[in-house]
Amino acid sequence: MNIIKTLMAATAALTISSAALVTQVAAAGDPAPQIYAKAMEGKRIMLVPMAMGFDLAQGWAAILKREVDAFGGIFETRDPNWSVEAGAQAITEAIASENKPDVLIVMSPDMNSYSKLMKRAQKAGIYVILVDNPANFKADAYVGSDWTQLGRLEAEAVVKGCGPDSSKKIGLVQGDQVNATSLFQYAGIMEVLAKYPEFEVVAKPDSNWDATTSRNVTTTMLQQNPDICGIIDFWDGDASGAAAAIRDAGKQDDVFLVTTGGGEKTADCDLIEDGTYGAVVMTDLAQETHNMVAIIKYLLQSGQPAGTSAPYIYTLLKATTKDNLKPDSCWDLAALQAEAAGE
Repeated sequence: MNIIKTLMAATAALTISSAALVTQVAAAGDPAPQIYAKAMEGKRIMLVPMAMGFDLAQGWAAILKREVDAFGGIFETRDPNWSVEAGAQAITEAIASENKPDVLIVMSPDMNSYSKLMKRAQKAGIYVILVDNPANFKADAYVGSDWTQLGRLEAEAVVKGCGPDSSKKIGLVQGDQVNATSLFQYAGIMEVLAKYPEFEVVAKPDSNWDATTSRNVTTTMLQQNPDICGIIDFWDGDASGAAAAIRDAGKQDDVFLVTTGGGEKTADCDLIEDGTYGAVVMTDLAQETHNMVAIIKYLLQSGQPAGTSAPYIYTLLKATTKDNLKPDSCWDLAALQAEAAGE
């Protein structure tokens, strides 16, 4: 009997050992890493934002560089510095370059300016990813905010911030009349405000994404409507101007300022904490960038021609106020850049 048990145990051990050996052999012969490396190594990824001198572009670049370096690619940026002409030139030169990028990531300044150039890029075999700003163009992917939904969240925040006992007068500081983020944001705001007919939009000037202009138009708005209860400025990059106008008028406790941003600590969370902003509808920048990385890896392995597919990969949005502000609500640009540099 003991001999039978011993033989059965030995047989079971041999079976387990054999199975483990087969698994090890299979793993050793896994072709996937070589397929991945061949698709990725040496591929050029180029980022052309509207400018490199603001937190979103710098955050994207830090994470993209780390990820592209890790898979053996080459990461480059071009800085149009808010010039549409300089951006168009950067894209034109990229297409004509002997070492043209395999993937071009573009932050379009408006709906149409770069559309023809981006189509040319696809015809040249370059995948084009639109980031943050939609355009009239079938990109290989759009990665960024659903700006209509973002506007809805801003409107809900300002209605709540003003409250039922306020004047219910709201001002909008728009970006411009050609940028999709401004147009769609406005549509989302007005959609929600239609549900609150007691709230009135008393002014809606453009800032052209400039803090000084935002300050000037907000000053005029407050002079003409001294009992205004809330203002939505369409970007934190110029909402600092609106905040200055509110402060100059001594109305920090009377006007609830709402804006949107990339969630960088000094640009958003610090200003929520000190009361400058009542609410910021934030984009999850880290997840947005990793979404870009994932679609880059997919496209480079897919073998599909540029211009074949056009998925939308929307980034998680959240209206952040003092009530739900947490230590990890924002990211720190300096820390992110140091991490990406391996410091």
